[in-house]
Amino acid sequence: MRHFDVFNGDADGICALHQLRLADPRESELITGVKRDISLLKKVHAKAGDHVTVLDISLDKNRDDLVRLLQAGVTAQYFDHHFAGAIPDSEQLDTQINIDADVCTSLLVNDHLDGAHLAWAVTAAFGDNLFDSARAAAAPLALSEMQLAQLEYLGTLMNYNGYGVTLDDLHFTPDELYRAIRPFADPFAFITESDVYAKMAEGYASDIAQARELVSEIEEDAIKVILLPDAAWTRRVSGVYGNELARSAPDRAHALMTVLPDSQYRISVRAPLNNKTGADELCMQFPTGGGRKAAAGINAMPADMFDGFIDAFRSMYGR
Repeated sequence: MRHFDVFNGDADGICALHQLRLADPRESELITGVKRDISLLKKVHAKAGDHVTVLDISLDKNRDDLVRLLQAGVTAQYFDHHFAGAIPDSEQLDTQINIDADVCTSLLVNDHLDGAHLAWAVTAAFGDNLFDSARAAAAPLALSEMQLAQLEYLGTLMNYNGYGVTLDDLHFTPDELYRAIRPFADPFAFITESDVYAKMAEGYASDIAQARELVSEIEEDAIKVILLPDAAWTRRVSGVYGNELARSAPDRAHALMTVLPDSQYRISVRAPLNNKTGADELCMQFPTGGGRKAAAGINAMPADMFDGFIDAFRSMYGR
């Protein structure tokens, strides 16, 4: 039997896998990519008797390949919090999917493991901008405010590292970051001992400082739109900067639109934190769009759809 671990390249996907493998160590083939690279099951070439663990990628975007694997005799365990659509009916498939806006995949894994590695789940929830959920989940750990701030920053850095159009945009590929974290059952040990952590922190500090100097394209009571130039640093920082903006103005929706080399736009949408809904519905109106209720995106939107997106964005949140 071969094992495949398929996971999103952000904080949530990596921390979900880390929790599972701390509890159940096994050698596996790692399949991942940049955060927006979610059609990952197409890369799995498994045979009857093999097992696939899938973490933090939409079943809806991977359904055909999941069915392909199940029909080939592969067993699968699926944890996720994105829109799933119709779930295949198979005794070979175990799904733990919850699309509630206050849940992330690592919190689902934490429940599955009865809190065995809770600090990593808290880290992931912070990385997914679920600050209230992270703090609530962390209660049994009785952490100080300083320790909570350290996990918040670690989650932010891990999420930041996953954003980019290609792996070349990242400081570390997601599988490299996972392997760097794998020896550490304690996230605080990773923070104090890892050179990888230090490099992510250095890159983040530089990128976020530049992002904070950007001027809004549109700024209204209900929505804010920022255009980001085509550069590796903007592709890296767009997601975490969107999270920061959402926290700073919880009644406003935000869209960060990064200009791609082919004049298309890569878009990150954050619903208002006080109304965490509609981001997935909005983005799915456009090609390559998807995500979850509170945070979603469009991988590559043609430039001629710009006005249509702004109208839809304003319609969703300006009413």
